[in-house]
Amino acid sequence: MPRSTAAALPFGLTEEQQTIAGMVREFSDEQIAPHALDWDADHHFPVDVIRRTADLGMGGIYVREESGGSGMGRMDAALIFEALSTGCPSVAAYISIHNMVAWMIDKYGNDEQRAKYLLPLVSFEHLGSYCLTEPNAGSDAAALRTSAREDGDSYVLNGVKQFISGAGTSETYLVMARTGQDGPRGISAFIVEKDTEGLGFGPNEQKMGWRAQPTRQVIMENVRVPKDNLLGEVGQGFKIAMSGLDGGRLNIGACSLGGGQAALEKAIEYMGERQAFGSELTGFQALRFRLADMQSQLEAARSLLWRAANAYDAGDPNTSLLSAMAKLTATDVGFDVANKALQLHGGYGYLTEYGIEKLVRDLRVHQILEGTNEIMRVIISRKSTGVG
Repeated sequence: MPRSTAAALPFGLTEEQQTIAGMVREFSDEQIAPHALDWDADHHFPVDVIRRTADLGMGGIYVREESGGSGMGRMDAALIFEALSTGCPSVAAYISIHNMVAWMIDKYGNDEQRAKYLLPLVSFEHLGSYCLTEPNAGSDAAALRTSAREDGDSYVLNGVKQFISGAGTSETYLVMARTGQDGPRGISAFIVEKDTEGLGFGPNEQKMGWRAQPTRQVIMENVRVPKDNLLGEVGQGFKIAMSGLDGGRLNIGACSLGGGQAALEKAIEYMGERQAFGSELTGFQALRFRLADMQSQLEAARSLLWRAANAYDAGDPNTSLLSAMAKLTATDVGFDVANKALQLHGGYGYLTEYGIEKLVRDLRVHQILEGTNEIMRVIISRKSTGVG
């Protein structure tokens, strides 16, 4: 992540934020980037490295300090996830999902739930997974069919969750299930532990990218959870689920910028070494202009993302609109810059050893998750026009 751009932005960065960004980038350069290609090739989930990020406060970034977290804001998180993603967007994105789970338990949980679940999460002793999407309920999340039937002092859960990051490895699952009527008001949230009887997992999905984290179905067959594991109130689940999306969209946008930044840096290095027609590639003005466009794209998207993150921290009523704009822009730009960087590498960009094709594969899914970019356009148009 460039160190010189922040001062040029109207809202700038505090000295503490610059220190945080630099510290995380250093960790990413030393602990993540050198291993990212091997993790991708081996479909390896680097839990040991993820746990080391707890020493930097990454297990509970915006969990309150009194709950054992780092107590940072969404602007801090944007810096953190961009820096982490320069090493590996797949690993960084999982850490974002884990933090969503921890934050939801901190925000909506009671004292007993915080005491039981948060300390293992913020220390990364336990990993967390967020379970909303289903085989037939993606963008239309309110149509989910996983059921939670009240039975004495428990709820019995049945259903299947799809595309769940960390599934099978995580110890703590935040599950959205239907306790009542159709639609969003009939959904409640539950904390489910990995060793609960009836909880199972599908095979690890074979994916285009994000290979350094497992993605599996979470299958519930008469999973009995105590009523004490209801998060928030009955019927509040959809609200809880949606409350995490603004922050999740900022984080995945930041992950896209980190991946795009890494791709740009690789392209600049390659062009300074590669000779063609008797000159380094950087000697060709047309190619330098391509780099200029890529850098400008990233800076523009970063500015919008930081604007949205600051709005979130300030409680701005336009936060959801700005978060949708930032997610749409940053994920499109990150993928586009990585794709252009691959082109600048020529045939070498298509080889795994240069790391560019991995970034292209990893960043492509960012345009789909946390709400597809088509859904982002729906949100933006509705909030802008009041129509729809």
